[in-house]
Amino acid sequence: MGGRWAGAPRSARVVAAVAGAVLAYGTAVHVVQLVLGGDDPYPGLPGWLSGYFVSLTLLDPLAGVLLWLRRRSGVVLTVGVLVSDAAANAWADYALDPAAGVTVGRVGQAVVTVLALAAVAAAPLLWRAASPVGATLSRRRARR
Repeated sequence: MGGRWAGAPRSARVVAAVAGAVLAYGTAVHVVQLVLGGDDPYPGLPGWLSGYFVSLTLLDPLAGVLLWLRRRSGVVLTVGVLVSDAAANAWADYALDPAAGVTVGRVGQAVVTVLALAAVAAAPLLWRAASPVGATLSRRRARR
């Protein structure tokens, strides 16, 4: 996370770094799906859902950059992206997929859901560490 997170509690730095890595991975996955999918990267999905998954190509890195910049908007966007991604994947994997039982998509959806729940649980820690007051206090402590 670099200097922007210097002075923040170690737990917040670790959580922010992990969240940033998750968002970078998500960006890569969606870019690969766009490149390999051509005109229809999400065949069989309704247009609104396909559009949402395409939008993650921009939302994932935006959340990651804002989080790296230690902005509260990054915390909010990270949680929003992960929670909405889990919900969208659940819709695709359970409401639209006629397959029974465990599928690769359902395993992936479960992983995204765990990450979303972790982001929700970690949000207060990140929020405090990203706050203007917290950041100012952290910088003052680092100077001493």
